[in-house]
Amino acid sequence: MFDILFPALGETIYMSFVSTFFALVIGFFLAIVLTLTSKGGLKENLKVYSILDVVINTLRSFPFIILMIVLFPLTKFLIGKSIGTSAAIIPLTIGAAPFVARLIESALKEVEIGVIEAAKSFGASDFQIIFKVMLVEALPAIISAITLTLITVIGFSAMAGTVGGGGLGDVAIKYGYYRFQTDTMIYTVLILIALVQVCQSLGDYLYKITKK
Repeated sequence: MFDILFPALGETIYMSFVSTFFALVIGFFLAIVLTLTSKGGLKENLKVYSILDVVINTLRSFPFIILMIVLFPLTKFLIGKSIGTSAAIIPLTIGAAPFVARLIESALKEVEIGVIEAAKSFGASDFQIIFKVMLVEALPAIISAITLTLITVIGFSAMAGTVGGGGLGDVAIKYGYYRFQTDTMIYTVLILIALVQVCQSLGDYLYKITKK
């Protein structure tokens, strides 16, 4: 049993962390553009903001299982196959990136306007305001957003196992459901709970450090 569970745990960690990393890269870029082009932003452009807003909301409205199936052609084009651990990274990334963008956008918007105005009065450029003022001030909230994203992606990765994505979800379906091995299902759930708890504890620790 453990010869099956441990490799599956490694696949889940691999899918979750790699997908979260790429989702953060994409989501961070989108959040910056949304923040800059929003009403009252440093580079206000409501047309650009509206287009991104619709695209992000559309992607967020897709249930992950449906999104994964819809993206099978794209996944096969990029990876060479539509199922498997590496293939699951594509839909996991695309599914999580809009979520990240909204969370980071909200974190940046929470920065007090007085801090931004003070930076402007000292002659700070838009680049400096974003990266040296807003991101620094919003860092604790961004860390919370990253933690929440990672935990969400772990849940998504388990769902990916139902359509051949590998990982603990795949083990739960193949052995716990189809072969009626209840003990395997229980172990799978316990491992996922422990993994989420470790991620949440680490995120809470980093939040407390940056909040000081």
